[in-house]
Amino acid sequence: MASIKEFVFDCENAPELARFWAAAIVGYAVRPYDSVEIERLAAMGLIPETDPTVMVDGPGASLCFQQVTEAKRCKNRAHLDLAAPDRQLEVERLVALGASIQAEYENHTSMLDPEGNEFCVVEEH
Repeated sequence: MASIKEFVFDCENAPELARFWAAAIVGYAVRPYDSVEIERLAAMGLIPETDPTVMVDGPGASLCFQQVTEAKRCKNRAHLDLAAPDRQLEVERLVALGASIQAEYENHTSMLDPEGNEFCVVEEH
């Protein structure tokens, strides 16, 4: 049986979107850059702030943000649901981080991350 290793996001700006999601999800943080990784990036003329592939680690599967040249064209075929004890407060916090509200429903709020990827916030039970 397989297990989930990473959830991969195609994006326009990997470092920026990785920072958003690291701040959005409790227990997650951008993977630290060690000297070997910084040297590898430098050999390609890059630094962590321009890294085209950024990892975010936490207690569950890692999130991988990889820059692509093509623009997002339609609704996501998969999305994350975030659970919070107070949905409204969490929605406000995520908006302050750069997300936007797409629609409000009785049991969840549909949102967009800074690059327009859909996700939902549900009340934690």
